[in-house]
Amino acid sequence: MDVMGDKATLFETGRFVQPSGQEETRDETGEAAEEARQRLAAEAGDVEAMSVLGAMLLRRGDLDGAEPHLRAATAEGDRAAANNLGVLLHQRGYADEAAGWWRIAAVAGSAAAAHALGRHHRERGDEPAAEYWLRQSAEQGHVLGAYALADLLEHRADADAEQWMRVAAERGHREAAYRLARTLDRRAAQEGGAGSDNGVEPPAEAEAEQWYRQAAARGHRRAALHLGAILEKRGELKEAGRWYLTSAKDGEARAACALGFLLRDAGDEESAAVWWLRAAQEGDGNAANALGALHAERGQTQTAERWYRAAMDAGDVNGAYNLGLLCAEQGRTTQAEQWYRRAAYAGHREAANALAILLLQGGDQTGAEPWFSKAAEAGSVDAAFNLGILYAGRGEDAAALRWYERAAAAGHIEAALQVGIARLREGDELDAERHLRRAAGGGSAEAAYRLAALLDARRPPAPQHELGESVHEKSECEEWYERAAHQGHRRAQVRVGMLAAARGDVVEAARWYREAAEAGSRNGAFNLGLLLAREGSEPEAAVWWTRAADAGHGRAALRLALVYARRGELAEGQRWADRAVHLGPAEVSERAARLRDALREELSA
Repeated sequence: MDVMGDKATLFETGRFVQPSGQEETRDETGEAAEEARQRLAAEAGDVEAMSVLGAMLLRRGDLDGAEPHLRAATAEGDRAAANNLGVLLHQRGYADEAAGWWRIAAVAGSAAAAHALGRHHRERGDEPAAEYWLRQSAEQGHVLGAYALADLLEHRADADAEQWMRVAAERGHREAAYRLARTLDRRAAQEGGAGSDNGVEPPAEAEAEQWYRQAAARGHRRAALHLGAILEKRGELKEAGRWYLTSAKDGEARAACALGFLLRDAGDEESAAVWWLRAAQEGDGNAANALGALHAERGQTQTAERWYRAAMDAGDVNGAYNLGLLCAEQGRTTQAEQWYRRAAYAGHREAANALAILLLQGGDQTGAEPWFSKAAEAGSVDAAFNLGILYAGRGEDAAALRWYERAAAAGHIEAALQVGIARLREGDELDAERHLRRAAGGGSAEAAYRLAALLDARRPPAPQHELGESVHEKSECEEWYERAAHQGHRRAQVRVGMLAAARGDVVEAARWYREAAEAGSRNGAFNLGLLLAREGSEPEAAVWWTRAADAGHGRAALRLALVYARRGELAEGQRWADRAVHLGPAEVSERAARLRDALREELSA
């Protein structure tokens, strides 16, 4: 316990400390001279000198030399000596006797003694007595007393704790400043980001930052870590990095880890690795995982595995999950399942989802389902979506839709698409549109196409497109078709081609038809053939119709039958007509049958 008391504070103010820059020998000489002066005064019976001399010797660790002077001053009623005598006895291990002297000093008005006595009672579990003496100390302005009282009240969840923590913080107690900031931080979280919608920072959050800053400026490494996190979240990366660095240099592993991520994001992987290594060696599992990922990206799988194991040994369940991923990538399925299970049993939801996928791939649907459920219930969006797929595969559409809706509500794009499709089947176009917009906006080409088709169906019927039609402004549905087309959606590409042809833009139409056809769209190939035929390129058109017909397009087969019939190649025409009859649809089959019969009669004539 530190030396405390009225006279002891003289030494804390630096009364006997030489100004900075003076030689240490001069400090020692001055202190020796002061000690000699106080000793002479004490021998002459000066009570104050006895007290000050005892405090000087106590601070130096000379307990045997300090005790007689402190006892002599205490006997003369010096309360500072009584307090320091308590400190001395406490250091010797005589806690009860020390408490007796602290009580004497506290009753005489020593705030430091009241603080020490309060702590003594708290250590022994006597909280009422501890609160009484700590309050006496705090109300006299003793900063340590205010902090200790706040700590006691906070332990009891007393609402007055914050008031005294604030008092201690305002008087320069850095731990109090840090803890006050933490309290305000929690309050800001409970407020739920009240200012997040209007851009105004919540009052508690703003004040928390101020106290973190004060504690960090006084050398509190955890405060520096939290301050860095606040600044990083706000985008002030340079200042955040400075506070992370300050905290990391003071030995805060989490700050070293955070600094590593900041450097990695800035493109400096080598420096990031240095700080991650430092943090990992101090037991930070997150940093060990980061090192594992870094080495895995570089193909150094053995080193990556070593760091993932280190993360796991540090208590970070992500280590086991990452080991599972590493083994799965290497085709070591048995080991992957082992690590996924270990992480999943520890509550890692994504590991539970990965384990379920692994089991499903192995044909164990029964074993996969409970792990999907566990992961989904724990909040895994992917697991919720996968459960939807699982139930849909069994034909349990209602159960599948429930999980799709849950995943969609959490932002899963493909789940939103599935909900949109289900709503279309049910005839609920408004809700379908809402989900399709969400999925399309998130990048789903299929959703963009279906949304475009939904909007397209609401427009008044348009006449069949004719080349050379006047150009008109693009509608919203055209914009969605184009977005899907640019993402490689073949049906959207065909539709964009048709809309371009309707506007008279033959070049644009041909480009989209060709892109769709080359990607395997039989409609794209057929439409490209139509466009080429109208432009007078029937031989090239026949090439694309052949591709479409081979892919099962009946109209393309009928067109080929007509082409070959006009060329006089009746047998080839008959063959394609026969093919068109089988491919359909009904209208095409009927026309193709008539053509086939006519060609057969011509051949037999």
